[in-house]
Amino acid sequence: MLPSGAKDTQLRESNSQKVHPQPMEEMNQNPEAVEALISKIFTNISSLKSAYIQLQAAHTPYDPEKIQAADKLVISELKNLSELKHFYRENNPKPVCISPQDSRLAAEIQEQQSLLKTYEVMVKKFQSEIQNKDSEILQLQQLIEEANQKRAKLEKNLKLRGMYTKESEGSAVENGFFHVDLTPELFTSFVEATFKAIHDFSKPLINMMKAAGWDLDAAANSIEPNVVYAKRAHKKYAFESHICQQMFSGFQQETFGIKADDLTLTKESFFNQFLALREMDPLDMLGQNPDSIFGKFCRGKYLVVVHPKMEASFFGNLDQRNYVMGGGHPRTPFYQAFLKLAKSVWLLHRLANSFDPSVKVFQVKRGSEFSEVYMDSVVKNLIMDENEKKPEVGLMVMPGFWIGGSVIQSRVYLSGMKIAE
Repeated sequence: MLPSGAKDTQLRESNSQKVHPQPMEEMNQNPEAVEALISKIFTNISSLKSAYIQLQAAHTPYDPEKIQAADKLVISELKNLSELKHFYRENNPKPVCISPQDSRLAAEIQEQQSLLKTYEVMVKKFQSEIQNKDSEILQLQQLIEEANQKRAKLEKNLKLRGMYTKESEGSAVENGFFHVDLTPELFTSFVEATFKAIHDFSKPLINMMKAAGWDLDAAANSIEPNVVYAKRAHKKYAFESHICQQMFSGFQQETFGIKADDLTLTKESFFNQFLALREMDPLDMLGQNPDSIFGKFCRGKYLVVVHPKMEASFFGNLDQRNYVMGGGHPRTPFYQAFLKLAKSVWLLHRLANSFDPSVKVFQVKRGSEFSEVYMDSVVKNLIMDENEKKPEVGLMVMPGFWIGGSVIQSRVYLSGMKIAE
């Protein structure tokens, strides 16, 4: 063993020595290495030419997938050439004296580098063309989407106007539109739905009147004066009566009192319109065609059902009313609640005119004697004395209908009646 001091001295001497890697033979002194490098360059150039030809072929006909694959192949071959170039420069420093053989090699490499630059320019050009083609494809796809949306809108408009072709009728059958049978029971069910829609719209209307500080007693009396209510809560029927009277005005006319050109008024067209709107959101349909006959119906009825003073007290202005008068259909909760009512009445009118003969509507005037055949009281727990005169109608809350040989009773509120507690 070496003494400790001698060992440390030996380690310091060992660490101070520089370690040189094994020198690599210069490539100009190794013809085999030079030949191997040149062979790799020519092989790589051949592969690049092949990839370039594939890139050209992919453009006729235009095939984005083949273009992308050929483009990747060209880039890969360019990278290989670049690696060979760096390898040559790192391992073969430029000699001071160049032999004629080395000069020819340098000239050939220069030529290949020039060709390489040409290929790089062409690749960039093709990449630019690919991007332009992709942009054109995207624009065409957007045009196709817009055309499909317009076609769908036109089809819906045709359905609403009853302008079906045999082909469109066939597609409607496939979509399940005609799986509904036109029966008195169907009409009766929509009478019930409409009566419920009137009640549902009256609730927020009354609540907003309360919030705005309206005198509900005075408002109910102004709708129909001198009605004797069994309970104060029954005054809600006055507001339901007002809504009903306005919404059903013109119901007996096929046009529903709306002026419109080129209307198709046939039994089939009425039923087609009923089927088309039945499953649609009314606001969505109005968004597609705000000036349709249904849009005109909604606009006109809103303006007569909701008084300007009432609306001003609700919202503090008449912006919504002005918007409706200008041809719009606002997406406010209050207007959407009204549209549900409007849709129910409109569907009932379309359905009534689908029958042959058409369903007839009848109204009951105030003061008429109560008839159990033609009328139904909205209040059920009434006390009726057979010895007293028949009760009289105070309000009509829902009209009645004749369908075939049957009667659908009118809904009425009887004035001056007592109710069982």
